Amino acid sequence: MTGAPRKRRPRHRLRVLEGLLWIAPAAAVIAFVFGYGLYRLVEEAVHRDGAYVGLGNVRIALQDPLFRSAVTHNLQLLAFGLPLVTALALLISILLYEGMWGWRIHRGVVFVPYLLPVAVVGVLFSQLLTLHGLVNSSLEALGLGSLAHDWLGNPDYALPSLIGVVVWKELGFGVIIFLARLLALPTEVYEAARVDGAGWWRTHWHVSLPGLRTIIWFYLVIEGITLLSWVFNYVFTLTGGGPGDATGVIETYVYDNLTTYRLTWLAAAAASIVLCVVAALAAGVLITRRIMAARA
Repeated sequence: MTGAPRKRRPRHRLRVLEGLLWIAPAAAVIAFVFGYGLYRLVEEAVHRDGAYVGLGNVRIALQDPLFRSAVTHNLQLLAFGLPLVTALALLISILLYEGMWGWRIHRGVVFVPYLLPVAVVGVLFSQLLTLHGLVNSSLEALGLGSLAHDWLGNPDYALPSLIGVVVWKELGFGVIIFLARLLALPTEVYEAARVDGAGWWRTHWHVSLPGLRTIIWFYLVIEGITLLSWVFNYVFTLTGGGPGDATGVIETYVYDNLTTYRLTWLAAAAASIVLCVVAALAAGVLITRRIMAARA
């Protein structure tokens, strides 16, 4: 007579529980550090001189012309830098995928800038782009002196120069992840497109771009956050926010109010605004991705 079958232990649940227990200490430390930081930020943003003011500090920040100028510069970085770096990364990755001459060398040349620290890049270009720097000296040597400008000292050229440096630095990351995805796509699809008579443009428009859709979304989110709230090191080492406030961004606004003017409440209010905007954008992107995935 055989007994009743034994109930199998829920191994999967035990493994999940074991994994949670292993990461619990690190997760607790991270939650405490970020949670306490957010708490202190909000507390500073709603108090001034020890008195609770609600959203009064936020209103002052929003009415400050310097803050508005900083927001405008961040939006310009986003509006011009993000499409430019994404388009260049896509084009270069496709050219490398096609096996252009010397593609191994070009791949290294494109990716090396991304490995350099931002401070090194900033100091390097702050010397190259001065009025008597190497860029202007080279232009004059080539007989193109009319194109020489004070790239970082002239308010008309300072922000475009900053955008160019950021694009040069961030380009390599996009090229590598796009190229890795292209190499993972099935070659049969490309062969079928060519058999059907599709040219270079139509092949990559109808085959490569759909295959890169998820990676492009990821890159847009990462670089969008970078250009919106992660360019302090570029600005600080290149221009310091100048000339005047021509390249001042939200981060330099927060930094100046915190360290120079000692207006911690104003710095906290500006930082809280950025936090809310970035969180809203991230949530919007996630919701959009879910809607698109559901419709697909």
